[in-house]
Amino acid sequence: CIWTDWIDVSYPNSADKNGGDNETFDKILETYPTWECARVENISCRAEKFPNIPIEDLGQKVECSVDNGLLCKNSDQVLGGMIPMPVCLNYEISVCCTPNTPECLPTLTTSITTAPPSSPVSTESHPPTTGHPSTTTRSTPTTTT
Repeated sequence: CIWTDWIDVSYPNSADKNGGDNETFDKILETYPTWECARVENISCRAEKFPNIPIEDLGQKVECSVDNGLLCKNSDQVLGGMIPMPVCLNYEISVCCTPNTPECLPTLTTSITTAPPSSPVSTESHPPTTGHPSTTTRSTPTTTT
């Protein structure tokens, strides 16, 4: 995966009790429709004004996850923490993502094995052999008519 620069597509409005800071992947795609992240593998979240303080120590209720990104709701905040009002700080995220390019995406291979419809297939098993670790035991399919 490749780490992005810090992303900040939303700023909390202190006058809106129903607002907050929304650095979710949906919001990022609204702002940057050509964002080429196929899969987020890791995420780092921080407050813009307090970049060296872990978000857990800021006294705010914040979701920071590889599933959604970052979401902070003003209505979830209480007085205290790093600011004297119950409003979300401005957060930013950096994600480690797999780029949406053919060389970075896994290839899928499908293998289908079929037996003729008129011939049922049974499998005969042999007990495992003991001895040398590289010895392999195989099951041999046989056809019964």
